[in-house]
Amino acid sequence: MQAPTTKSGIEETLAKHPGSTLFSARQSSYRLQATLETLGAEFCDNDFFLTPRELFAQWASGQKNYLMENFYRKQRVRLNILMDGAKPVGGEWNFDKENRESLPKGYSFVPYLQHPRDEIDAQVAKELNLEISPTWATTREGALEQLKNFLGNHFATFGKYEDAMTADNWALHHSLLSPYLNNGLLHPQEVVDAALARFEAGGIPIASCEAFVRQIIGWREYINGMYWQLGAEYRNLNGLGAERKLLPLFNDPDTTDMNCLKSIVSDIKSRAWVHHIPRLMVLSNLALIAGVNPQEYLDWMRENFIDASDWVMVPNVIGMGVHADNGVMMTKPYAAGGAYISRMSNYCKGCKYDPKKRVGESACPFSTLYWNFLDENSETFSGNHRMAQQLAGLRRLSDLEEVNARANEVLRGLEDGEI
Repeated sequence: MQAPTTKSGIEETLAKHPGSTLFSARQSSYRLQATLETLGAEFCDNDFFLTPRELFAQWASGQKNYLMENFYRKQRVRLNILMDGAKPVGGEWNFDKENRESLPKGYSFVPYLQHPRDEIDAQVAKELNLEISPTWATTREGALEQLKNFLGNHFATFGKYEDAMTADNWALHHSLLSPYLNNGLLHPQEVVDAALARFEAGGIPIASCEAFVRQIIGWREYINGMYWQLGAEYRNLNGLGAERKLLPLFNDPDTTDMNCLKSIVSDIKSRAWVHHIPRLMVLSNLALIAGVNPQEYLDWMRENFIDASDWVMVPNVIGMGVHADNGVMMTKPYAAGGAYISRMSNYCKGCKYDPKKRVGESACPFSTLYWNFLDENSETFSGNHRMAQQLAGLRRLSDLEEVNARANEVLRGLEDGEI
């Protein structure tokens, strides 16, 4: 049947079958969980995850800080994944230091799968007035093909270039499995098992295997656990008092001359996806240092990404992306200037803005706004030892007054779609 909302559809079904009992898995959002509770549903555990909520709550209750790395190590031991007795395989828990390379010039990209559309796809696309894209599978078979393609063609190089960004390729070596995990077409255990089997067969560096496994049993499980741990009101936090309206460039890449944002937002418009570094270090970074309202930015992320389940986006945006919780999840804000984007991508090549400059009309807006953001929030961050180096750099600036004046120009230009 079709209905305008989940609630009305269930109510109509129950009315047609009086005396029936409504059974449901525990939902992945506070809103839908509450809706089903009002309808008298009986719940069983949600098996989309490897960590029961009660077990995560038990871990969280014993933590002074909610460090994902601590949770991840517990997961490795509990699930006996990449363990050599009591020690981690390879002698290290985390190989991130090996996974921060930018792409070399002339890099050859491996094409990703194109998924054929069927009659059901066409019907749904027509009803929703959407264009049919071959990027994403809509069947279990297609999801399994995506997993097979990643393990065979991308797994070995995934870790090395995990943090790289480029205007020349939209996916690099990322798995593209998050939508299928989040909607149940793949189960996290089968994905981990397949990755470990491929690793044991040889040819996969431990740094790539560990990084991928960490995304599944570490970060994904941690974010879901934190969503329920932090409560329904967490999404409304605005600890830095950011009230700027959503910038036009988020909805129209033609309203900016910044190559990085023009490229990334265009990719989102085409495929409803970019990987975690553009999300964090470009999109969220801009929202953070430009003072965009967290709830407006959260709504935009929820509406534009194919893997945007509520449990994914709320902690990632409010806690990690825009630091709206004042450090409950992350010990410091992920703010950066243009130098980071220049180092990890080719976006700055040919851009009218120079990441090495913080003042003047040709200065990169990221570089200008970064220092302005630190200055405006220096008192808030003064007690954070992880921000000491950045604040020391701020105090050494001899042109801070000029930087702040340029920042005001940049912010007006971004609001008017002229930067």
